[in-house]
Amino acid sequence: MVDVLIIGAGVVGASVARALSQYELNAVVIEKNHDVCEETSKANSGIVHAGYDALPGTMKAKFNLLGSRMMASFCRDLDVPYRNNGSLILAFCDNDLPRLAALKEQGELNGVEGLRLLTAAEAKRLEPNLNAGVVGAMLAPSGAVVDPFELTIAQAELAAVNGIDFVFDAEVRAIRKTTSGFLVTTDRGDYETKVVVNCAGVRADELNNLVSTRKLSIIPRKGEYCLFDKQVGTLVEHTIFQMPTELGKGVLVTPTAEGNLLIGPSAVDVADKDDVSTTAEGLAEVVRKARQSIVSVPTGFVITAFAGLRATERDGDFVIGEAPDVPGFYNAAGIESPGLTSAPAIGDHLAASIAIALGLELKKNPIRKRPGTIRFETLDTDRKAAMIRDNPDYGKIVCRCELVTAAEIRDAIRRPLGATTIDGVKRRARAGSGRCQGGFCSPKVIRILAEELGIDPLEIVKSDQHSIILVGFDKDDM
Repeated sequence: MVDVLIIGAGVVGASVARALSQYELNAVVIEKNHDVCEETSKANSGIVHAGYDALPGTMKAKFNLLGSRMMASFCRDLDVPYRNNGSLILAFCDNDLPRLAALKEQGELNGVEGLRLLTAAEAKRLEPNLNAGVVGAMLAPSGAVVDPFELTIAQAELAAVNGIDFVFDAEVRAIRKTTSGFLVTTDRGDYETKVVVNCAGVRADELNNLVSTRKLSIIPRKGEYCLFDKQVGTLVEHTIFQMPTELGKGVLVTPTAEGNLLIGPSAVDVADKDDVSTTAEGLAEVVRKARQSIVSVPTGFVITAFAGLRATERDGDFVIGEAPDVPGFYNAAGIESPGLTSAPAIGDHLAASIAIALGLELKKNPIRKRPGTIRFETLDTDRKAAMIRDNPDYGKIVCRCELVTAAEIRDAIRRPLGATTIDGVKRRARAGSGRCQGGFCSPKVIRILAEELGIDPLEIVKSDQHSIILVGFDKDDM
């Protein structure tokens, strides 16, 4: 019997685990994929939303504001890349200007500070590459960008070093209420637990509906993106939004926390909860809509395209807290945008509720800060030379695009909940994130993974057991 079983190791599940790890308890996180951050949390905009567009009084409005206000210091403590670049919301016709003013008023009702309406000239002084069709804008100075991979991984690492267990490749098959709590059946065994926390993303409705008569319905909303080379990462300074619609915040243009340029997402409701395919039509729509915001979209510098699914609940709001008819079953469901921004605050809220319900006590000396990672590329020459003297692997560049060293890759594998796949290394150390998308460095990453994990290179996969890379060798000295 465990105290708490968390289902899902995306950013929300990792946030709950991180917050609960500050208490004296026995808790387990189960994840159906091979690693943390494998679904929605790895395929989103990485935006820290200011909180102006959520309807006042909603869960989205509440947790967006809380998450936004805590994010800067939170990322410092966890050594997560964060950049407070501010947001601009654009108006393209005179009819948009009253809507923009109403958006500002709504944001102020939500508690967002510093919102300011701008003329077209003022907006273009801030962003010279705005399209000539812009007639006005709203500035949200608290908007920011964050590395979504690191935000998830860092919290999971902190949870792990504080004693939370993580079990991967474990998909939930059934949940049954018992006299002492719950029996959760997975394809890697059964778990008896006092409390279940449902952080299952687009499948959170399915798990809730196994035990609760208050049925949820999540529609996966697919969004496609284009990511550009760092060479054009300074095309805009702010995150550039268009007026929000019933389908979301629209296609944005933004720098990323790591210095790339990103445009997207599209918004199409799909039936398949595994459909993260990209389409020519969807990507063309993203480019077309981005051109409404900026003078020119540098499509020649696209290095990859990807798609993610937003967990859109039928009623349009986050579903957070204990199911009204199932004591001990806590939901974090329908966590679409601004879910990434809200996640740390959601984690704190649910952990506090569970601690009260179970009578948990805080640990005397929990670890609250994550040891920093070395980003060799950012160091000055003297520091680089010293690092190489201490560890020659810092002098071995594996990823030329991002200047990632063998030492950084080994650290990504050796850290708590370390990488076991090529994508795991990519998300932790950025090897393969650059212009060639792993075309040069993947063989070397495979070799290092095999050495560190003590397995045959043929066993190394891209992301899971179905994504094999090598099928044999044409030489004997691999």
